[in-house]
Amino acid sequence: MTTLTRTSEDVAAGPTTARRRPRRDRLPYLLLLPALLVIAVLLLWPLGQVVAMSFHELGIRQLRGDQPWPWVGLANYAEILGDPFFRTVLRNTVLFAAANVVLTMVLGTLVGLLLNRLGRRMAAFVGGCVMLAWATPALTGAIVWKWLFDDTSGLVTWLFNQLPDGLSLALFGRTDWTGYGWFNSPLTFFAVLTLVVVWHSFPFVAVSVLAGLKSVPAELQEAARVDGAGPWRVFWSVTFPLLRPVFGILVVLSTIWDFKVFTQQYVLAGGTQDRSTFMLSIYSYAMAFSPPPKFGMGSAIAVVLTAILLVVTGIYVRMVLRQEES
Repeated sequence: MTTLTRTSEDVAAGPTTARRRPRRDRLPYLLLLPALLVIAVLLLWPLGQVVAMSFHELGIRQLRGDQPWPWVGLANYAEILGDPFFRTVLRNTVLFAAANVVLTMVLGTLVGLLLNRLGRRMAAFVGGCVMLAWATPALTGAIVWKWLFDDTSGLVTWLFNQLPDGLSLALFGRTDWTGYGWFNSPLTFFAVLTLVVVWHSFPFVAVSVLAGLKSVPAELQEAARVDGAGPWRVFWSVTFPLLRPVFGILVVLSTIWDFKVFTQQYVLAGGTQDRSTFMLSIYSYAMAFSPPPKFGMGSAIAVVLTAILLVVTGIYVRMVLRQEES
């Protein structure tokens, strides 16, 4: 019956409308085609090249085309996955990303809550100051922080030298900080690197949380306060459930960004000499470009890193779909 009705409508509308209807159905896909082509050229093609390189043994001569690419299959993956140093690098990456995601989310959420409670002018001023950190290029920010932690004339070294000798000796076991290498020990290096990454990342979280807070109905929070709920209870029972999708996206984005940290680490470490502070991004770079270059091995490490990030993203998408179904 439905088919007959549609057919009669098409006949009544005339042959022109019936011919245009399939074209209109294809219109959204035609409009998306330019964006898909750009994504394919800028993202999918380089990714495919990296995957292809990971199955070959490549050096300078092979990459220049002077010699053919020797096929090694999964040998590069077997070598890196069986290397104890790779497991150390993976551990460094996971622990660093986990710590940075937690600190970034906590600090960004607190700043977002603060901005939401400030007046319009003060919130605009504080928000603008906070966004300066986000707007600063990662390279510029890393250079500034390296100057701050300079072992002779850095501001941080000067501040530690101003501490009373007894307090400095009791807390840190030393009184003279001039010449102290902040980037020589893995513990202090990762502490400084965490400070730099969190400083650069939390403004985005703060502004995103602030935008989410503007969409929370004030009546719900006021009702919770009337019922005797404190600030923490109001946030955890009312605000957080409503902003769970926002926090989920921010956690996934922060995880991806923190797993891929490269610029700040490269600048603070002064290159790829200190292998004890390697993470997956800089390990891939060092393997590919340090003499003798091993582009196949570096590509395999990059593919492993991409696979980890795809798994993290897939888990989040699955959680979102489950929430929508329930």
